[in-house]
Amino acid sequence: MYIIGIAGGSGSGKTSVVKKVIQALSSDKVSVLSQDSYYWDNGNLSQEEREQINFDHPSSIEFSLLVEHIKQLEQGETIPMPIYSYVTCSRSKETIPVEPGEVLIVEGILIYTCPELCELMDLKVFVDTGADDRIIRIIQRDVNERGRGLDKSIKHYETYVKPMHEMFIEPTKRLADIIIPVGGHNEKGIDILTSKIKQTLGILD
Repeated sequence: MYIIGIAGGSGSGKTSVVKKVIQALSSDKVSVLSQDSYYWDNGNLSQEEREQINFDHPSSIEFSLLVEHIKQLEQGETIPMPIYSYVTCSRSKETIPVEPGEVLIVEGILIYTCPELCELMDLKVFVDTGADDRIIRIIQRDVNERGRGLDKSIKHYETYVKPMHEMFIEPTKRLADIIIPVGGHNEKGIDILTSKIKQTLGILD
């Protein structure tokens, strides 16, 4: 199994890059684990307490479970990936079965802050998008998908997203083997990435 990490700031376009890699390789060869599925279950907290959760700090992620699941996939086992809701800040009782493939993509803003996770990766990619583009995407996503109003989204960005990006995420760019500027819009960068994967796996076009 060839394990690829795809990291970058919130709103950088990581999901778009993942989708285009899957399209280039064919979906039956690729499994995907999202860091966002591994946030700790905080469904027992009050609404006020939930609003204080710092989703951009490494301590918010159950990395031990993510690492365990990757090792199980390497051994050919199907794993139960959690389903996490940003609205309730809790994990669903249901899970998503993820089967092992030739390629495993691990995607998330904080994945390179976990040394044990980095050691499992064969290739590390960083999606590098400017703050202006990211903040627009973050606000749109907060309002449309996560139940935050505009004022709360801006406050959340200023309080958590921006300082945590500077403290934890931006420094991990130096760990990357490949840096892709402007996310899914960088067709040439994605072509280079997919060509590298195909070459490593011996996939012929």
